Amino acid sequence: MGLDYYRILGVDRSAKEDDLKKAYRKLAMKWHPDKNPNSNKEAEAKFKKISEAYDVLSDPQKRAIYDQYGEEGLKGQVPPPGAGGFSGGSDGGPTTFRFNPRSADDIFSEFFGFSSPFGDLGGSRAGGSGFPRGMFSEDFFTSLRGGVGEASSSNMPRKGAPIERALACSLDDLYKGTSKKMKISRDVIDHTGMLTDTGKGEGQEAVFDDILISRRAITTQEILTIEIKPGWKKGTKITFPEKGNEQRGVIPSDLIFIIDEKPHLVFKRDGNDLIYTQKISLVEALTGYTVQVTSLDGRTLTIPVSSIISPAYEEVVKGEGMPIPKEPSKKGNLRIKFNIKFPTKLTSEQKTGMKRLLSSS
Repeated sequence: MGLDYYRILGVDRSAKEDDLKKAYRKLAMKWHPDKNPNSNKEAEAKFKKISEAYDVLSDPQKRAIYDQYGEEGLKGQVPPPGAGGFSGGSDGGPTTFRFNPRSADDIFSEFFGFSSPFGDLGGSRAGGSGFPRGMFSEDFFTSLRGGVGEASSSNMPRKGAPIERALACSLDDLYKGTSKKMKISRDVIDHTGMLTDTGKGEGQEAVFDDILISRRAITTQEILTIEIKPGWKKGTKITFPEKGNEQRGVIPSDLIFIIDEKPHLVFKRDGNDLIYTQKISLVEALTGYTVQVTSLDGRTLTIPVSSIISPAYEEVVKGEGMPIPKEPSKKGNLRIKFNIKFPTKLTSEQKTGMKRLLSSS
């Protein structure tokens, strides 16, 4: 009587793909020959049967033939489902199916991404590559959760989309530079490995006989320090790599803070320049005016303007603007604009006097 593949894997005949994977994962880890150096021959025989059973039942065509004809029919010459009969030649009849058994090591390596996680438990079999860092290494757990290990580069996990948050800064902060501390909360997967006698763990995501791998998300809080450099502009980005929530099979997102500039009561910013608007009367515009303004670092600047000030006039004070980030010793300019207040009405005598004054000039 042929092998009962369903019994070998411990599943019923209606088992789905996930059932087969779960059963194979547990049994392959239990009976891998590298894990059983003291009973290597027995383990190797069981390991091969487990691998063969999984190989057949996980392949729809092989499984259909096995279900109809059993192991003997599968390993003989039988037609694939729907072929309508047997054929032994190339005379135009139905094509035949020939069972080609796969290596147990190949099946294991394809499933887990490496040939053996038990390289430190007594040595690997002749011809086997083993896994050089041992079953409790970070590489082992990374491989099991779908991460990128040394032997599983084809299983590249995707990276989460970046998380962007505005970081409001005053113009004073951007002028002088400052440090800001931001408190964040994020989900972190707690990967813990522990020994168990039962081989089963209710509610655990993965069980490998005597290894339990627990993956539970815990919320952690962290304080991030953001160094604001003098002269930074709105839109500047500060990136904290992989500070997003952890998820299985996903590289955590980058957390990006984007500088946003708060409006200032006195100054407006234009690139590296600062703009200050001074209200003056028409008389002051015509006769001269001395501007006094307190800079962002607290100094009082006194700027005399002797020219006639028109509505479009602009007084430029070099080197009193914003710091230039790439050239810390240099600054932009302070540009002083004027809002001239014109009189709402003039008397006849004032109009006559203005005409006489202006016409004589």
